[in-house]
Amino acid sequence: MADLTTGTTAPAPAQPVKFRGGGFLPKPRRFVGLAVFVVLIVLWELGSRAGVISALVLPAPSEAWGAFMDLVNSGNLWKHLSASLQRLIIGFICGTALGLTVGTLVGLSSYARAGIAPLVSAIFPIPKIALLPLFIIWFGIGEGSKVATILFGCFFPTVIATYGGIDSVDRALIRMGQSFGLSRWHIIRKIVLPAALPAILSGMRISASISIILLVAAEMIGAEYGIGAYVLLAGNLMATDQLIAGVAMLSILGLTVNWLITRAEKHFLSWRN
Repeated sequence: MADLTTGTTAPAPAQPVKFRGGGFLPKPRRFVGLAVFVVLIVLWELGSRAGVISALVLPAPSEAWGAFMDLVNSGNLWKHLSASLQRLIIGFICGTALGLTVGTLVGLSSYARAGIAPLVSAIFPIPKIALLPLFIIWFGIGEGSKVATILFGCFFPTVIATYGGIDSVDRALIRMGQSFGLSRWHIIRKIVLPAALPAILSGMRISASISIILLVAAEMIGAEYGIGAYVLLAGNLMATDQLIAGVAMLSILGLTVNWLITRAEKHFLSWRN
């Protein structure tokens, strides 16, 4: 706008600038995932009732819910669920603890890296379920072989994620700690492990998924109770409603484990926000 007294043009009013420093931080959308599940289940139910989806091939969600309620009313739900949870928790905790220990040694010790890293690289690609017959010979057909399979499956991803996370730590931070006279243990505890924690938790998420897969496979061989044994029996009887109910239980188990790890990430990695 021109000023009539001076003949000059007045500057335009300042416009607010939108903040652009969010750093691509994802925003929570609480009900989007739930809405997707609800829409899929409703479409599935409507398709089954309309005859578009054959009940023999894929039973309706209402039929699977009926099979699940039969399992609850018979009292077998807790027997299957408790057996699977016991195997999963013991195998996952032991495998993760061993993996964290060995991975930290590989990440911090040149001798451990030279001796263990090639061994991990050689064994990790082997399908762990292929070793189940060997574990049965070693530990018997009881709980030992099933827990050992889960433990073995968790161990290697955790080792790789741990020493990979340690390798990615900014060396300038370590040198800074050394310049301030911190001991090796304090540098590891205050700098190295916190900086490697994002990679470690990502490895734990992968290990948890592998654990559930191996749990089902191990329970399909010589287990009386367990979600995998329930799914195998339902498949042998061609009871697709029970089969879908068992698969849904595995999905809920996976979602629960994923939620727990997400909560751990929010708690331990709050410094990143």
